[in-house]
Amino acid sequence: MTRKEQKEERRKAILMAALTLFVEKGYYDTKIADIASAVPMSVGLMFHYFESKEELLLEVVKMGAEGTKSISRGAPPEMMNKTTPDRYLTGFLKKMFNFAKNEPWIFYMFVLMGQVRRAGMPEEARKVALSVDAVDFTAGLITEGQKDGIFHKGDAKLMSRCFWASVQGIMEEMAMDKQMKEPDPEWIVGMLR
Repeated sequence: MTRKEQKEERRKAILMAALTLFVEKGYYDTKIADIASAVPMSVGLMFHYFESKEELLLEVVKMGAEGTKSISRGAPPEMMNKTTPDRYLTGFLKKMFNFAKNEPWIFYMFVLMGQVRRAGMPEEARKVALSVDAVDFTAGLITEGQKDGIFHKGDAKLMSRCFWASVQGIMEEMAMDKQMKEPDPEWIVGMLR
């Protein structure tokens, strides 16, 4: 492994340790020393990677924001023309739950992104978390499904928010209960029908 690869591996380890501790202990109760100990490394060495806990939070949130954008870029237009909105959402949730079961940090990322969106968190990280908007894209899918009679009538944006609130809650429950099985995505998409 090259020096550059080692440095990148160490950086990832710091991000994952920070994510876990920010969720389990809370951002404000997590100390840099806690993160360094979890990696393990010295606090001094950790400052070579991240200048502050706030910068570390921002990097974790950027990572989460990038992953969250996958709902709107997960299907090329030609695929969207071959499937219905309900099938697209069901397939997306199935892939997301399967991926998260294999990569449990995804559950923690959902929890953290929800926490960081609240007032009182460092503003730059909060802005990044708030910039993630799967709601509008999903509202567009819901509107299409309503036109085709797949989804029931109603405010598409509100329906989308409720859909994502339920996904958020499921991901939080799965983060806290490692034995919980993922729900059938049909149940969640069924709220929209």
